[in-house]
Amino acid sequence: MKVVYLACQETLPGSENRRVDAFEHDLMMAQLQPAFKAEACELRDVLWDDKTVDWPSLDAVIIGTTWDYTERYDEYLKTINQINAVTPVFNSPSLVDWNTDKRYLRDLASDGVRIIPTHWVDDPETEVDWASLFDEFDTDKLVIKHQVGANADGQVLLKRGDSAPTLDKAVMIQPFLRAVQEEGEHSMIFIDGQFSHALTKQPASGDYRIQSAYGGIEIEASPPKEDVNTALSVLEALPEKPLYARVDMLRDNHGQLSLIELELVEPFLYPVQGPELGTRLIQALKRKLQF
Repeated sequence: MKVVYLACQETLPGSENRRVDAFEHDLMMAQLQPAFKAEACELRDVLWDDKTVDWPSLDAVIIGTTWDYTERYDEYLKTINQINAVTPVFNSPSLVDWNTDKRYLRDLASDGVRIIPTHWVDDPETEVDWASLFDEFDTDKLVIKHQVGANADGQVLLKRGDSAPTLDKAVMIQPFLRAVQEEGEHSMIFIDGQFSHALTKQPASGDYRIQSAYGGIEIEASPPKEDVNTALSVLEALPEKPLYARVDMLRDNHGQLSLIELELVEPFLYPVQGPELGTRLIQALKRKLQF
């Protein structure tokens, strides 16, 4: 059985100008490769846009650290679909297409999933009444995110009284939730719909971004069953069961656990906090491929 793990120039080992958080790619491969080898499966990492790869010779393709997709969005979606035409890609191109645009949160909300209150600006030329949003969300801080974006790139924290930002892309606007600094963001990882492990991500002092690139840290966690079930209910709203998923949640100002992100495309799955991740993933993949 042959499987590849897709990376990008900024994460693939040996590449020049690797990202500061590219070590996360190394952590994933360090756990996945031995677990896959134990199940008679060869796993190697390749660039998602490598035209020399013999895709039909592979049994499966796992989307890994393709973290430059936002810069080459249309090309990326086209390439994933082309690969899937000859070799199964996980997660599926239909989930990739849906999940790479954060308007998926709007779809989930319409299906009853509790998300962080969000104001959507699909056209950047739309005039935004910022004062009304501060009042509507009962907050003095707003977080502005690109609808197609990752790793908090281009994210803006707007305080009441600040000059209105100029928008050049479709965005989503949310209230800043104090829980991100007081409690942290809760991540729960699921493999083939089954709970694997969890952690709490906390920002560096004075920051609110929890990603490692900004100094965020991770702490292994054992969430109560009710929190796991809340995260699982998000996956149950999907039209298909993903091979892997990371459900990122925050408590709102009323103490309710709310979805901030559902990561189905190229998530870091925190293998350090989940030592059984590799074994769970290869076994689930074999089930899906009927090996």
